[in-house]
Amino acid sequence: MAEDKEAKECCEEELGEELAARGVHAAARYLEMMDLEILEKGWQCPAGEVDIIARDGNAVVFVEVKVRTSLVKGLPSEFISEEKRSRFEKIAGFYLRDYEFVDVPVHFDVVSLLIVSKDRALVRHYRNAFAGAC
Repeated sequence: MAEDKEAKECCEEELGEELAARGVHAAARYLEMMDLEILEKGWQCPAGEVDIIARDGNAVVFVEVKVRTSLVKGLPSEFISEEKRSRFEKIAGFYLRDYEFVDVPVHFDVVSLLIVSKDRALVRHYRNAFAGAC
């Protein structure tokens, strides 16, 4: 029985990772359709990882992607914690340290995907999502 439980947890974790990767890919495609230029996906630094870094005109945009397959636990965007918001600023600092431009505007977005069928999702783009968090 314990082996079955471990196997199920392993498979659920792999499915979660696959779903997250597909979500980042879909979010990047959506952002490109909205005329953002994707600079990085899955960028990592000592402060953590950001799903997508993009340019919107002259602004650098740090994007968190949240994917859910049901509303049982709430909307995908409701899973952004204060800790995550704080970490995003640190990640931005690391990225901008070596960024080629100076004095660029920065904002933090959330792309929320609610999977409604195999090939369809409800996409919600929260621009400057952390503006009211300070």
